This record gives sequence, structure tokens and C-alpha cells, in this order.
Amino acid sequence: MNSADKQGKILGFAHKFMPGLKNFTRYDRSWLHHDLGAGLSVAAIALPVGIAYADLAGVPAVIGMYSAIFPLLAYALFGSSRQLMTGPDAATCIIVAASLGPLAGGDPERYLALMVVLSLMTGILFVFAGFSRLGFIANFLSQPILTGYLNGIALIIIVGQLQKLFGYSGEAEEFFPKLAEFIDKFNHSHLPTLVLGLSLLTVLIALRRIAPKLPAALIVVIVGIAVVMMLGLDQSGVAILGSVPAGLPSFHFVAFEPGTYTLLLDDAAGIALVSFTSGVLTAKSFARRNRYEIDTNQELIAFGSCNIVSGLAQGFPVTGADSRTAVNNAMGGKTQLVGIVAAGSMLLVLFFLTEPLGYVPTAALAAVIMVSAVGLFDYKELRDLYEISHRELLLSIGTTVGVLILGVLPGVLLAVALSLFWLLTVTSRPHDAVLGRVKGIKGFHDIEDYPEATTIPGLILYRFDANVVFYNADHFRDRVRAAIAAADTPVEWVVIDASSINVVDITAVQKFDELREELSAQDIVLATARSKQSLLKHFNHEWGGKRRETYAKYRFDTIKSAVRAFNNRPKGSPIRIE
Repeated sequence: MNSADKQGKILGFAHKFMPGLKNFTRYDRSWLHHDLGAGLSVAAIALPVGIAYADLAGVPAVIGMYSAIFPLLAYALFGSSRQLMTGPDAATCIIVAASLGPLAGGDPERYLALMVVLSLMTGILFVFAGFSRLGFIANFLSQPILTGYLNGIALIIIVGQLQKLFGYSGEAEEFFPKLAEFIDKFNHSHLPTLVLGLSLLTVLIALRRIAPKLPAALIVVIVGIAVVMMLGLDQSGVAILGSVPAGLPSFHFVAFEPGTYTLLLDDAAGIALVSFTSGVLTAKSFARRNRYEIDTNQELIAFGSCNIVSGLAQGFPVTGADSRTAVNNAMGGKTQLVGIVAAGSMLLVLFFLTEPLGYVPTAALAAVIMVSAVGLFDYKELRDLYEISHRELLLSIGTTVGVLILGVLPGVLLAVALSLFWLLTVTSRPHDAVLGRVKGIKGFHDIEDYPEATTIPGLILYRFDANVVFYNADHFRDRVRAAIAAADTPVEWVVIDASSINVVDITAVQKFDELREELSAQDIVLATARSKQSLLKHFNHEWGGKRRETYAKYRFDTIKSAVRAFNNRPKGSPIRIE
């Protein structure tokens, strides 16, 4: 292989796993002014949000800046979305705090060291999942349950910021005790902090409604800095951010006992599941708006690279950020150059403008976090669920309540458990139908949907609208028995319309075999119609003797051919399976 071939192979490999690199080699210069403007706008949002979310994650402000800057550079190379912006996320940050708090034991240095390991582990899990083609996990949490989980996170965040916004000291750690503490200590609020916090919160809300294109969070932070410096509010007891170190981070890694890594791995898996599910939904949403597709497996690799880079930069786990992505899209960003411009702009602040950041009032950060958390709470989804599916609404609300009562980390397990419960509930008792003919409509249809439908005496056409596996095979058998019992005339044939069955397992095949024998003893033929080719190996399986030939005789390509065979059946008893 000559050098040109080697270079071509390397370039092809790079383009496959680094879509951003491929996009940059085909960059259209007419996009540049769009990407520059969008990048500056994203930076104006991402910087104050990163600082605010650092407080949410329980780390110094500069860590939030690192987490907002460096993952953008990684995603620009590895991401498949042209609009998605990565960085700190409210839900991810609060999971980080819940994970590391008990393990750190009140030691800030240990907390930061644990955070680095957690970020690296999360990134490694993402990359492993990406190369293992596990992008389908984006659909593992159902949308109503994910909504319920994030709604619970939003409420926990809002209540957790009340003490900083109102300026009272709080000790409670759980949601309901914190809420009770707020009611109890409201009268002991620090007046200057309360006035400043509520004023900045009002300004932030007003700006987002009146001028949504303005960087409202940045404006509020700048106003907060100006008010504190001019009035000397830090001398009056108003809490401020304090010193923010300038420059690049220095990497350091601390080794822990083996048991700690096991606990961190469990937490990293939970963070990866929740953050990827919510992040890829954002990526898909904006890709759909801009008429292109993303690669979910590549997104796993991209999110992994973002988290590994964040860990190397001493940052915390990150994911796709919906608010910053929305800003990018609104400003007409065309490519991931937007992320590079945003990261470069924030790096300049990190090098030259950290001194004023020390005067940011924590009440301003609380206002930014609370407004972001309100945006995380999905009222529209709950309204849609109320109109469409009361069962899924109850599951969503149940997830929210579970998160509030059990906490953030058990809430992840609860969300997974409820998703599995919902899946099993839907598929273990699926819809089924006895079919008949409807005058003027071709084919065979559910007699419950069409009361005027007519059936053929002695023949039941039955459809089971799900796969048949171990946990619903008995239900399938019982429903066939019930259809036979409910028939108006003695049943001679039962034909299973297998068109909706894509998967069967060994349990289902055995139950089907048992049912065939049971019905044969009653002189009833059990036949199948419209079985998929992939299932024929199961229905053709020779369970002994002459059964294979017998089964094949009662397998039909269409329902119409099964009906024709029934009408032309020989008089007398059908073939009995011994």
C-alpha cells in the first residue's frame, strides 16, 4: 500500500468517526457570518449558565467554565448534529451532586477528585456504548417517564435554590424538608439578598419574554455584578461568588479504593442513561427541524469524547444542552464552528475577565438556575398526556413523586423500573381481535370495531396484536380459549392471523403446540395464516412423529386461502394430532 492509499484510508477513518472534520473540509464561506454570530450568542448564554450550574454541582465556578468550554471543542469534531451545543445540564449536575456528596464525606478536595473520575467513567461508558452500537438506548426511557423524571429534577432544583435567593441559612437536604424549611424561615430572609434576588429574577423573566434573542442570563449576571460593586452589597452580607482563578486547568488524578470505583461506575451508568436520552432527544429535534438525520451511535461516541475531555479539564459530566442549542438554531448557526467560536469566546473571558466574576451575587446565579429549571419542567407534555393517555400521565406523575420522595439517584432506577413495567404491561395484555367481513370494505376486520361484521359459522379468525413470548404466551392461549367459548356456533377451525407477530420464543412455541393438541382433542383445527418467513422455522419445527406434515397442512399464506380451505374441508372429523 503506497503512502497516498494510507493517507486516504486514514482520512476515511477520520471522516467516519469525526463527522465534524468532514464538514469543515467542505465548509461554505457564506455560512461564516451566521456561525460567528451564533457562536457569540451561545457563549453569552453558556458562560453564566456554566457558572450557575457549577454551584448546582457543588464545585467552584471555574469548574463550570471548564465544563462549558472544552466539551464544545470535542463535540465539534465527533458530533453528528450541526446544531447541538454540549455543556452543563441541570439534571446532570444535580445527579453529580447527589452521587458525590456521600462519597466525599464533606472533603472538597476529595469531592473534586471523585468528580474527575466520574466524568472520565461516564465518557468511557459512552464511547464503549457507541462502538457497541447501543444507540437504541436513547429509546430505553419512555418519553412520559423521562418527562416525569426531569420534572422531578426541576422541582428539586427550584426548591434547592430558595435559600440562596432569599438569603436564609438552610440545613435540610431532601425536597419536602427543604420546602418546609422555606416556609418556616421565610420571615428570617436576608432583606438585601431578597430584594436583589427577586429583582434580578424579575428582570430575567421579563427579558426572556420581551426580548428572547437577548442573552438574558448574561445581562442579569452583569447587572448583579454592577449593583454589588456600586452599593458594596458584599459588605452588607450579600453572598458573592468570590475569587475565580484565571487560565487553563492543570490535570491531576487521585487513586481511590476499589469499592469507590464500583460505586462511581454505577453512578456513571445512571448519568449516561439519563443524559444521553435527554441529549439525543434535543439533537433529534433540531435535526428534524433542519431536515437531516443524526447517527445515535456516533452521538454516543461524541458524548463520550465530551465527557472525557471535560474530565481531563477537571470538569463534570456534560450532555446536550437544549437552551444553548435553541439559541444556536435561532441565530442561524450552520455548523459546529458555532461551538468552536463559543468556546474561544469563553476562553478569552477565562484568561482576562475573571476578576469581575468574583462579584457575581449567588442570588443572581440562583435566579438563572431557577429559570432554567422552570424551562426543564415540561407542562406541555403533561397537558398532552392528559388529553391522550391518562395511564401514561399517571406513570409520569408517579415518576415525579418518586423522585421527590426517594431522591435523584433512586429516581433513575425508578424511571428504568417504570419503563420496564410499562413495556411489560402493554405487551403482556395486548389488544386482540376476532375478525369478520364488513360489507363494502376489503379484508377482515375486528368485530368489536365493526358490530355489523359477519363471521363464518364454525370458523374463528383470531388476531393477537403483539409478539408471543414467555410472559404473554399463557394470555394468548387463554384468549383463544375465550374466543372459542364465546362463539355462537360450535367451532371447527381456529385460524390465527399471525401478521402482527414478529417474534416468538421457545415458551410460545411450546404453548402453541400444547394448545394445538388440546383443541385437536376437541376436534378443532388450529391453523395459522400470514406467518412471517422468519417465524416459519418455529412453526415448521418437528416436535415428533408426523406433526411437521400436519402443521404445514394448516398453514396458509393469506386469511382468504384459510377461509377457502375451511369451506372446502372434508366432511367428518379433522386430522387428530396424536
